[in-house]
Amino acid sequence: MVQPYKHEPFTNFSVEEEREGYLQGLKTVEGYLGQDYDLLIGGERVSTEDKIVSYNPSNKEEVIGRVSKATQEHAEQAMQAAVEAFKTWRKVKPETRADVLFKAAAIIRRRKHEFSALLTKEAGKPWNEADADTAEAIDFLEYYARQALKVKDGMPVNSRPNEYNRYDYIPLGVGIVISPWNFPLAIMAGTTVAAIVAGNTVLLKPASTTPVVAAKFVEVMEQAGLPKGVLNFVPGSGAEVGDYLVDHKDTRFISFTGSRDVGLRINERASKLNDGQIWLKRVIAEMGGKDTIVVDKEADLELAAQSIVASAFGFSGQKCSACSRAVVVEDVYDQVLNRVVELTNDLTQGNPEDKSNFMGPVIDQNAFDKIMSYVEIGKEEGKLMTGGEGDSSKGYFIKPTVFADLAPDARLMQEEIFGPVVGFTKAKDFDHALEIANNTEYGLTGAVITTNRENIQKAREDFHVGNLYFNRGCTGAIVGYQPFGGFNMSGTDSKAGGPDYILLHMQAKTTSEMY
Repeated sequence: MVQPYKHEPFTNFSVEEEREGYLQGLKTVEGYLGQDYDLLIGGERVSTEDKIVSYNPSNKEEVIGRVSKATQEHAEQAMQAAVEAFKTWRKVKPETRADVLFKAAAIIRRRKHEFSALLTKEAGKPWNEADADTAEAIDFLEYYARQALKVKDGMPVNSRPNEYNRYDYIPLGVGIVISPWNFPLAIMAGTTVAAIVAGNTVLLKPASTTPVVAAKFVEVMEQAGLPKGVLNFVPGSGAEVGDYLVDHKDTRFISFTGSRDVGLRINERASKLNDGQIWLKRVIAEMGGKDTIVVDKEADLELAAQSIVASAFGFSGQKCSACSRAVVVEDVYDQVLNRVVELTNDLTQGNPEDKSNFMGPVIDQNAFDKIMSYVEIGKEEGKLMTGGEGDSSKGYFIKPTVFADLAPDARLMQEEIFGPVVGFTKAKDFDHALEIANNTEYGLTGAVITTNRENIQKAREDFHVGNLYFNRGCTGAIVGYQPFGGFNMSGTDSKAGGPDYILLHMQAKTTSEMY
């Protein structure tokens, strides 16, 4: 019997011991800043002259680490190591594979504040956001290990007299995991271990802005007893290494989290048959969102304002689930808008190492420039209520920004900005609000603030998103509680942290024996 799992609790930083633990974590991380990290290919460490240099987005002079950069030649070596390792790893008992994840979860749990502090340094995450990221990584390890144990005996099918039928799940083969920078521990770890515990071998290509936390995670998997060649670490450029591996004849599946445009490109390349390839590649993709909080006229307006601010500006809006659109019924529009502006003006921003700061920086210069260009578009399309200023002299800081009176089809209401910018649109009534909420090409998360039970049911049926929340914000899905993934251009609706996620990394085999 598989023991049920309750998610890793978030740290209560009002407890002095926990605050001290986090500060100690920051000291530990500061002790290894600027180090070099190698590729891992078939269990062997490989150093390259060409490095990906990771900087602190709050203090762009500070080097977090230098990570060896893989070439196509390295990618090919890693692929051969993974192909070879698959021959034995696929036959390892699921219980043994799960134990590696349980051990890794225990190691990260013991080093929880260190990993969170590294997220603060490398990704610019404030304490609570970093702590939630680390907790989610632990949750993924624990949850997918349990899922592997649940499906290890397959599913029941019928047999007839003198016939015994079985329906088993077997692993696919070698998978390419391309992970994002915004949840550089949780999503990177979750996508990697789901593939591994299912019996596959993996080539991990983490985001180039946050490769050090990935390198540290790979070390944990080694400590947990993962055999050589099962997990290969090949950070590198998308154009050089990413494309090469997506196209490779031996690649069986690609697990990708990132932008819509890159996801579409991967899907297109993966659909092409390469010489020697004997399968259709499977693509698991999570590609972003343009997420809406709808506020009904019958609603707790303070809850609405608090939910919008927390969902729009947590981690500087750099979540695919972030609220970047507030659609408010006209009867309460001004009240909600004015309260959101008040709450936004109270937010503190600065170096996230200081616990008192609610918001830190955005990830890098490219993100800073893109978000500031959207601020300029917003000034043309709507009314700037607060924010709109950026300062990239020391780090990449953009003030939380609220635009009002936007048309539903404005660019600010349609395009993913991935920064601390939220746009307000007025709706005539609840039906009109739902219509606006559904008018993007995405379908990831959404929230509805209402006390009207009939409207809750209407939204449940008609608000077309993969994760819909009532009377709360639209961010913060918990593994095993709110399986996460979206519709339309938000990806393949592969529900991370859900009961069928691990099966995306497996294929079913029917065997029938006559007696």
